[in-house]
Amino acid sequence: MIEEKGWILKKITGSHHIYQKSEVDKIISIPVHANKSLKIGTLKALMKIAELTEEDL
Repeated sequence: MIEEKGWILKKITGSHHIYQKSEVDKIISIPVHANKSLKIGTLKALMKIAELTEEDL
């Protein structure tokens, strides 16, 4: 979903996927822990950085 919005996976460090969006010079680190769901606060913070809405989910 995040890649559809123009984010590019740059690297995987441990259990975190690091994405970058060159147009806005931002990076985002998404934790991937044994396919567990993200906590709501973490999810909302990541959505704000990635400029995603609830409709995108």
